[in-house]
Amino acid sequence: MFKFLPIAVLSLAASVSQAAQLTALETRWLNAAAPVIGYAKSLQLPVDIIVQPQAGPNDVPLAMGFADGRCKLVLSMRGNPNAETILQDVPEGKRDVLIEAMAAHEMGHCWRIVQGSWHALPAGFTEMGSEHADDPTLLELSKQQRQTRREEGFSDLVALAWIQRNRPAEYAHVYGWLRTVRDAQPHSHGSHDTRAWLKLAPGGGVFGTEGSPFEQVVALWRAGLLQDE
Repeated sequence: MFKFLPIAVLSLAASVSQAAQLTALETRWLNAAAPVIGYAKSLQLPVDIIVQPQAGPNDVPLAMGFADGRCKLVLSMRGNPNAETILQDVPEGKRDVLIEAMAAHEMGHCWRIVQGSWHALPAGFTEMGSEHADDPTLLELSKQQRQTRREEGFSDLVALAWIQRNRPAEYAHVYGWLRTVRDAQPHSHGSHDTRAWLKLAPGGGVFGTEGSPFEQVVALWRAGLLQDE
């Protein structure tokens, strides 16, 4: 979950149509994600579904990649002992809506890259200050970390906007779970520390009602950028 895959990973995967048979776990996740996938396709986002025939040692269950001009929603369930670790403390009946939110998060990544905005700051924003290190590799890693954090913040907001739009009664449940996940991850502006954005959306009423969920989060995302620096 919550990971953008390098293109190289996709060479390990097989498309759903090529997979001999989906497992029960894969079927459950795809069924839960189906409303998001269908909506993305209705917007003509170029989305393919990929099922890894064998998960790698660091693969998360659901991630987004991009290759050949198309987004790749990648499931890495087979041989993955951590396939549902992220849901292990969630009651069985409450898991599907979280999977749906995860799928919406990944589509947020797809939207950004298809729009040509991946890792780009919005108009009017410029990075301020400067960093110093003897090793230029450390500076590049720090830059990549900031860029990743911004994209994760955008997609966390998309996940919440999607839930507010389609499952408003579940907003508090999804928001509380997402906060728990992010609070458990490294802080001090880590690459997935999206708290600057999450604290702006404790209730679904903060999102607009016009446009797509991707468009509804832009103003809030910009506000979070000011607090993140």
